[in-house]
Amino acid sequence: MQAINTKQAPAAIGPYSQAIRVGNLVYTSGQIPIDPATGAFVEGGIKEQARQSLTNVKAILEEAGLSMSDVVKTTVFLADMNDFADLNAVYAEFFTAPYPARSAVAVKTLPKGALVEIEVIASTN
Repeated sequence: MQAINTKQAPAAIGPYSQAIRVGNLVYTSGQIPIDPATGAFVEGGIKEQARQSLTNVKAILEEAGLSMSDVVKTTVFLADMNDFADLNAVYAEFFTAPYPARSAVAVKTLPKGALVEIEVIASTN
């Protein structure tokens, strides 16, 4: 097991790693829309927050030597399921066919009041 950390994504705000590599899989922790340069949420609504969350995921994967095309599964947590269409518009900027498997759920609250949190599993194969 190997921890993966990059300054190009927000530092963990608790006792966890940005990602862990086990064998040929990399599991990222959920990424909320914090800009690592400022330590603050990006300005804007769901589209901007989703874009930053996915940008953070991408930076972690790149640190592991992977790309978004290596993602096999995503889990998306939304504060409001009414944001699903806007999330999909941004999601399509980061993933191409064959798309990874995905779960999307609405939750009561997210860390720091985020509108979205995204975690992924990527494979080196």
